Parts: sequence; C-alpha cells; structure tokens
Amino acid sequence: MSNIGKIISGKELDEIRKRGLEKLYPAKTKISVGMASCGLATGAGKVFAELAERIEQNKEDIILSTCGCLGFCQKEPLLSVYTPGKAKLIYSQIPLEAVDDFLCSILAGKQKQEWILCRIDDEEIIIDNTRKKLSAAGNDEQMQSIPPYEEIPFFGRQKKIVLRNCGFIDSSDIDEYIGRGGYSSLLRVLTSMRPEEVVDEIKLSGLRGRGGAGFPTGLKWDFCKKAKERPKYVICNADEGDPGAYMDRSVLEGDPHSVLEGMLIGAFAIGAQQGVIYVRTEYPLAIKKLKQAVAQASDYGLLGENIFNKDFNFNVRIVEGAGAFVCGEETALIASVEGRPPEPKPRPPFPAESGLWGKPTNINNVETWANVPVIIARGGKWFSGIGTEKSKGTKVFSLVGAVNNTGLVEVPMGTKLSEIVYDVGGGIPDGKRLKAIQTGGPSGGCIPSNLVDMPVDYEELTKVGSIMGSGGMVVMDEENCMVDIARYFTSFMRDESCGKCTSCRDGLDVALQILTKITKGQGEASDLQFLQELSEAIKDASECGLGTTAPNPVLSTIVYFRDEYEKHIKDKSCPAGVCKALFQYAISEEKCKACGKCKENCPVDAIEGEKKVAHKIIVARCTKCGACYQICPFDAVTKV
Repeated sequence: MSNIGKIISGKELDEIRKRGLEKLYPAKTKISVGMASCGLATGAGKVFAELAERIEQNKEDIILSTCGCLGFCQKEPLLSVYTPGKAKLIYSQIPLEAVDDFLCSILAGKQKQEWILCRIDDEEIIIDNTRKKLSAAGNDEQMQSIPPYEEIPFFGRQKKIVLRNCGFIDSSDIDEYIGRGGYSSLLRVLTSMRPEEVVDEIKLSGLRGRGGAGFPTGLKWDFCKKAKERPKYVICNADEGDPGAYMDRSVLEGDPHSVLEGMLIGAFAIGAQQGVIYVRTEYPLAIKKLKQAVAQASDYGLLGENIFNKDFNFNVRIVEGAGAFVCGEETALIASVEGRPPEPKPRPPFPAESGLWGKPTNINNVETWANVPVIIARGGKWFSGIGTEKSKGTKVFSLVGAVNNTGLVEVPMGTKLSEIVYDVGGGIPDGKRLKAIQTGGPSGGCIPSNLVDMPVDYEELTKVGSIMGSGGMVVMDEENCMVDIARYFTSFMRDESCGKCTSCRDGLDVALQILTKITKGQGEASDLQFLQELSEAIKDASECGLGTTAPNPVLSTIVYFRDEYEKHIKDKSCPAGVCKALFQYAISEEKCKACGKCKENCPVDAIEGEKKVAHKIIVARCTKCGACYQICPFDAVTKV
C-alpha cells in the first residue's frame, strides 16, 4: 500500500496509477503465477512455493507475484513472465519437478518452448482504449515461433470486458487495478456527472442483468432512484449456484475492485450509501480477496465518507450465504441477508420499492457490476455497438463438459454456439459427436446439435426452450443420455426448492419419480405425456424463477430427444449406455487378449478367466462400475 493516504482528487489517483503501472511492468523480470481456484486445484500453489524458495535461496533479482485466472482453465497452472523490452510469455502446465529448469532458463534469457502457450506483444487497457506496448517479436526467430496471444483460438475469438483484468493483475494489490484505469470511472462520475446522467448512460448501453433474468439494468436503477424511501441499498448477488458455473467466483478472485467500483457508481446513481455483497460461503478464496479489496479501498478513501472529497458516502459489508440455490432469486437473497429463511415472496412490490429491511434496493450480479466502470469510461453508445439488437455487450460463459478447451469464455452477444464450442472450445474430445449443449445452468434447456449454428443471446435462447442464466454452458457428446440428464437436473432443482410452492415442491418430486422410473426401464407409454403436462403446470404455477424455469431440462429434452425417451420406454434400452438398469457389460471373445487388466481392477471380483483364455463377466456380481470398460486396452469390453 501507499503512504499517499486518502485519495481526494485525480492528482492522487494519477500518482497511484503511475506506481501501479510500475508494478505491472517493472524494470526487472517478473513472474506471475495464476493462483485462482482453478490454478490452485492443478498445483499452482506448489509451483509458486517452489519458485519462491529457489528465488530466495539464490537471491535472484526477480519479482514473484500472483494473479487471477486467465480463463484457459484446461491449461492450468498458468504462469506469465514479463521481461522489460520483451514480449510477455504465457507458460502452461509446468511440472513441479521442472520448476528449477524453468527458472534457470528465465535467468539465462531463454524460453522453454515445450511449456510456452503464447506470447503477448501488447496488452489492452480497455478503460482507456489504449494498448500497452510490450515488444514485437522483431528478428528474434525463437520469439517469432511462439504464437501471439490473439492467434490462440481460445483467446483470439474473445472480447474481454468483464474479464479485462483477470490474469493480468495481482488482485491483492489495489495499485495494479488503478494502474489499468481502475477507479477513474468513479472519479469521473463524482466530479462531472449527475446521478440521472449516470442512469441514462447505463440505459443507453443496453446492459441487461447478467444474473439470468436479463432485465435492463438502467431501467432497474431508475426505478430505485425514483423511490422516495430512505435509506437505499445496493446488493451484489454473488450466490453462484449453477453446477459447472464459476464466472462470478473467478471475477471476485481475479478482479474484485471492478465489482466494488461498479457498486460505488450504482450507489451514487440511485442515492444509496450502503452496499452488501452476498457471496456463497463455499468460495473462501473469493471471500478473502473481497475482504482485502474492501480494506484497501477503505484505506485509500474510496469507501467510507466524502469519497473523492465529495458529498458521497458509501460502505460495503460482505454477507456469506449458506449455499442455497434459491438465494439466486432476489427476494430469497434479501430474506437470507435479513437472517430469515431464504424463501421468495410475491412481487410487486419489487425490491426497487421495498427490498432490504423494507427499503428501496437494487440488486445486480457480479458480472453486471463489473461491466459498469467500462461503460462509464467508454460510453453507453460504445457498449451498445457490441452484440445484437436487443442483447448488448459481451457475456461470460463457463465452458465445461465434453469439450477440449474448458474455461471462461467472454464473447460478444450473438456469437454462434458453434464458434464457442468448436473455435474457442476446440471441439469435442476423442473425435466424438456433439449431442447437445445446455445453457443457463440446471434450469436451462438442452439445445440439440442441429441448432449449433444459432446465435447466443437472450431472445434466441428463449426461442429454443433454454435461457441465458448466469452463463453456465455444458457441452454433451454421444455418451450422454438425455433422459438421465433431465433426471439429474430435476433432482438438483427438487433438492434446492425452498418448498413454498406446491407446484415446485411436489411437482418436481413427482417429475423426478417418473424420470427415475424411465431410466430404470419401468416407464410406460403414458408417462411421457403426463411428464410434459406436469412440467408445463410447474412452469405456470410456481412463484419464483427457480420454479418457472426448473422444468426446462425436461421440456427441452422431450422436444428434441423424444426418440431417446421412447427407446427407454418401449425398447427398455439406453442408446448412450448410461442408465445402468438398461445395459450390461460383456467381454468380446474375439477382441480379448486375456491380459488380465480388467480382472485385476474389478472391485467386486466379477471377472473370471485365466491367461491365454478370453475373460468373462459374472453378471450376477457386476455392479456396472465401468472399471473394466475404462481400462481395457483392446476395446474388448462393451455395453450390451
């Protein structure tokens, strides 16, 4: 931190920004290790510790730092090496035992090509609409052989606004955030804009809530601004509960100040003095980064009283949620913050009129708030020029499942699903066939492969029976059973229902019973029609967004994969070989080489056979765990 003390004007902010840039681009070699949750899960913490020990032992003149997630989770752990006058190099998947070799090469001014993912010749500082020139490859043949960042399909197809700083800054150091233009939008708002002008700029941008509903953000702010009750509150919804979704977590871990700055701007616009960040307690690293960010912003006078020496006060407190999925719904979240059971309540009145403690409250999610500083800096017209007619800007997706390149993807609204899956995601592993893509989390629809060229925006997803949701995108291949997928997500939604609505509480339970019966080969011809009618009833009669969208996986799979349901019901078979009651493992005598691997790895001794004699599975003992299927080197084990 600085000895400047409180920031009271642009002069102090500029001084800190200069120091932040010196930290980002120092006069010596700097190694940054991606230490977000995805990096830590793949050993980044051990790599960092080993580097720190070697640098300390040898007293090397190298800066060792941390950063957030660069997005390419498939390639973690990721490291970046900045050397003055040279391109920044991104290294991936360096083995722990190779850290010493890696460090020696850096000290010798060489590159270990086998671990280099790409080079960055310049970095975009999107707040300023400028690029920080690092270096061009020039005549260095070795450097020229390293692909530029923008030529890596995973990165090159993206447009980073929300993720602008993730992986590029040390999220524990406010100076680095300020170095890339942080808090300059807040300064502009407090010194040269009226609250109504801020609201109008957000309206002009066309920004819609990224938490799932897609309600126009500027309109939402305007409702709260016009409310006469005092005090007013702003809330950041960081209760990210979708299986496979981790966009909000990564932003909070990699760039928490972007969310704080967005909340400060929103608070000024609507007249609030108190903010709440509601984050699920399963995100300990995100919570740690948030607490650091709040403390640092307070030390600099960017939170508290008379911010930037103006008549504007704002404080933030962090509330940890217990992990109830329903808290993603506004009124349930408010109930949880107040210490009540997280149950949605009827609307109107909406939170903008009567929210937290019965006072006007504006709630936006992490991604929405993180967009705000850029919109103020670049203008609403600039933001509205990205995306489609009704869906503006970019959207962050967590791309997971049966895809080669898993990770965080930020693309303009309207980008085709096929571009996300095949260009950014690198396609389906092992040459398998794309079957479906689910968007919108557990309450999203399953989109079949024949619609893969559709553009992704709020309206188009709704047309095909899915939703945008918060941004989960699960890719499924031919080995996924769509009936089982519907069963899984219905089970999740049943468990997460608050139980207040009969339609949601009992309806989802009945739907789950029917789906389970079908996957067990006990389905009847009448089940499909009843399941469809029941799902429509749940959708129509439920009170909150959880209930009204919960049937989407069932309805979309019935529409697009009806033949798969019929095979389960009529033929008592699972084409994907997933539903255990509908298949059995067998060993082909022709393919079996009697190597014994299946027998050695069977946990229940369900395989018999001697050397040079084709093995057999004892059906009565087999638990269908799949160990033999996965380990056989000759593809002799099949599902029948």
